[in-house]
Amino acid sequence: MNLSRNLLVGATLAALMLGGCTSKVTEKEQYSGYLSNYNNLQEVETPSGGTAMRWVSPSWNPNAYDTVVFNKLELYPAPKPNERVNQQTLTDIQNYMTNKAKSSLGQKYRVVSSASAAPAGSKTLIMRAAITGVNAENEGMKWYEVVPIAAVVGATQAATGHRDQETTLFIEAEFIDAKSNQTVAKVVRKVFGGTLDNESQKVTAKDFKAAIDKLGSDFQAFMK
Repeated sequence: MNLSRNLLVGATLAALMLGGCTSKVTEKEQYSGYLSNYNNLQEVETPSGGTAMRWVSPSWNPNAYDTVVFNKLELYPAPKPNERVNQQTLTDIQNYMTNKAKSSLGQKYRVVSSASAAPAGSKTLIMRAAITGVNAENEGMKWYEVVPIAAVVGATQAATGHRDQETTLFIEAEFIDAKSNQTVAKVVRKVFGGTLDNESQKVTAKDFKAAIDKLGSDFQAFMK
C-alpha cells in the first residue's frame, strides 16, 4: 500500500470518527427532567427532514380531542442568562415559539390557557412544553479538513474559538389526556439554528426563527 493510499484510508477513518461529533438528537445526559419520564423514546425522522426522540401511545388519536390546554412554553430549569445568551434572547425565543404553537393548535382545536377554562363536556388534551436549553457548539470537522496538517489546524481553531459554531435549541414536550391523566405522546427535540462565526458571537432569537418555523410545520403534521 503506497503513501497516498495510506493517507486516503487514514483520512476516511478519521472522517467517520469525527463526523459524529455533533449529535442530531438530544443525548440522555442532556434530558432536563421536565417530562414525567423518558421511557421508550425512539429516534424518528420528521417531515421537515429533522430528527427527534419520540414516543406515541398506541391509543393516540389527535382527532379524539376538540380542546387543548396550553398557556406558553416554559423555560426549564430556571434560565441562567450569560454573555452569549441573555434574558431578552430567551424571552424572544419563548414568545416566538409560544405564538407558533398556539397558531398551529388553533387551526384544529380550541386553545385555552388552563384546564378550568375548558368548556364542560369538551374532549381535552393538555400540552406541556418547555425550552430546556439554548447552546452553541463547534461544528464537526468537514471531510476535506481531515488530512494531517488541516486536522491539527481545525482542532486548534476549535480550541481558540475561531471555528464556526452551530446554534442549538433543546425542547421537551408531552401531551396528556385530561380525562385519564395519562401521557399519550412525548417528544425530545434538538433544533439547529443559524451558524455563528466563533464562540464569541452572541446567540439571538433571529438565529432560530427559520428552524422554529420548520418545527411548527412538523407539529402541524403530527397533529393531523
